Order: sequence, then structure tokens, then C-alpha cells
Amino acid sequence: MRKAMVLFASLFAATAWAAGSEDDVPGYILHHVVDSPYLEIEVPLSSPIHAFDFPQWHVPLKAGACAPRMTEHGEEIPGLMDGCLDMSITKHTLMMWLAALLLMATLFIWGNRDKTKLVPRGAGANILEMLVLFVRDELAIKNIGKEEGPRYVPFLLTVFFFILFMNMLGMVPWMATATGNLAVTAALALCTFVVTQVAGIRAAGLGGYLKHLTGGVAPWLWPIMVPVEVLGLFTKPFALTMRLFANMLAGHIVYFFLLGLIFLLGHPAVAAVSVPFAFAIFLLELFVAFVQAYVFAMLSALFIGMSVAMGHHHDDHGHDHPETGPSHDHGKAHHA
Repeated sequence: MRKAMVLFASLFAATAWAAGSEDDVPGYILHHVVDSPYLEIEVPLSSPIHAFDFPQWHVPLKAGACAPRMTEHGEEIPGLMDGCLDMSITKHTLMMWLAALLLMATLFIWGNRDKTKLVPRGAGANILEMLVLFVRDELAIKNIGKEEGPRYVPFLLTVFFFILFMNMLGMVPWMATATGNLAVTAALALCTFVVTQVAGIRAAGLGGYLKHLTGGVAPWLWPIMVPVEVLGLFTKPFALTMRLFANMLAGHIVYFFLLGLIFLLGHPAVAAVSVPFAFAIFLLELFVAFVQAYVFAMLSALFIGMSVAMGHHHDDHGHDHPETGPSHDHGKAHHA
């Protein structure tokens, strides 16, 4: 990876210096981070090598509704259609598929499929076991509880490893970071949102779940409290969406901007400063790739744990009467 990084940076500097002209550095950076309906081999600040176009699938929302999207000057925008549901494959879609295949291959190669051997052998198998146990013990059980935590371990493991593989793919030259796409992070956050609500309904029941939306206040305050509680349900997935998207996108923009200083300032001596700084950002991005996967899984476990605790809180209040003692003690016995 280090050799690929140095080679990529050297090619970046050599291409621009050989060109001897001012290039559109911001345009190149945006072209690299945005999604596209085609795959290219990007040669820094020069014409990219067009590999192939992905299949374009547009489903009309009504008969004869598909029409090419036009610019203000009447020019057709390639790949964009109005009045259609766009189901086309894009560069980030390919990265998600590739991350899923790599994840399944990793589990197939290093997963302990021989149940007679309880201790895994090999560095890869031990690292994989360490990560799985970390997600189970430190994220699921600590945030959700010993009783309900193991139930949500498969979801948290899937989220953690899937995001990690997508983040790591973005560090490979000529690949792309799917988690730098707002639609991808929103879909991941939506999955967490659905699991969170299902966990709350399962723990408290539908009635207890709806009662929790009132905040336990008097009925005449419900018109104020219910909208606030409903809004609070959607702030959590919004935070998950923006946190992952902004961190992954910003890291790549900073990295390419540091290399772009060579061309913006127009002197090769700038590379002596910008390339080491860019390499430091690259190493930081490797760390961030793990951190963001951990943060997303940790916050997902925390939100699920809050929903599960809502059901326990409902049970505590339901048993708060003189015959059984105070609800506080019952809550402790329930969690013990």
C-alpha cells in the first residue's frame, strides 16, 4: 500500500509538471470523489482512461415519462433522466458489491468452520476472532445488555465489517469510497433506524412504544411532546448519516488538495512539503477507516440499547405498586 501511495503521488507530480500548464485542480478533486455511471483509470490532472460504462436502467414512473435531463443551454446531461426511477449501476454501487464479496471471502477463508477446533489457527483467523469478540463484548453487550445484546450482534458485525471494507477500498488507487456518498450512508443509517424501532417495539410492545412517545407527561402536553419525540427518532439516523459521510469525504478532499498545491503554486519544490503531508493524511485516513466503522457500529448499538431500555423502563413502571416494592429495586433485579 505504501509503495502504491508513493507511486501514485510521484505520478501525480510528474504528470502536472510535464504538462506545463494550469489545470483545474478543484474540478479534478470533485471528479474523483463524486459518483459516476462509468469506471475510469484516473491519471492525475490529465485525461482519464475510460474503462467502460455501467448498464443504465431507468424505470418509468408513468407511461412515456422518461426524458433526458437538459441543461439551461438545451444540452443533454448524460446518464440523467427525468420522470424515471434510476436503477443504474454506478461506481459506488460497484464498490459496495466488491466490499460485500471481499467480506464474504474473508469470512470464508478465515472463519472457523470446523466446530471441533475451538481455537482458530493463523494470524488472519485470530485477528478476525478478535474483532468479532470486540464487537460482541464491547459494543453489543455493554450497550444493549447481556440478555438482548447477543440478539443484535449479527447486525452490528455486518455494519462494522461492511463499512470497514468500503472505507479501505477507498484507499486503493483508482478505487472509490462508497461511504463518501450521502445515499450510501443514509441507507446504512436507515437500516439502523429500522432495527432500533423494531427493538423498541419488541421490548416494550406496540402500546408501550407509542406511550413512550408521549414522554410520560400530562395528556394536554401531548401535542407538544409527541412531535418532539418523533423528531428525536429521526435525529439519530441523521447524525449517523452525516458523521460517516462528512468524515470520509473530507479526508479524501484534504488529501488531494495537499497534492494539488504542487500545481496551484506552480513549482515542483512544493512537492517536498505537500507529498509528506499528503502521506501523513493517507496514514490518518487508514486510522479513520477503522474509527468510523467502530463509531457507526457503536452508535447503532447505543441507539438499540436505548430502545431496549425503554421496554425495561416500561416494565418497571408497570410493576410499581405496594405489593411488589418500589420500581427502582425491581429494575435492578431485572437487569441482574
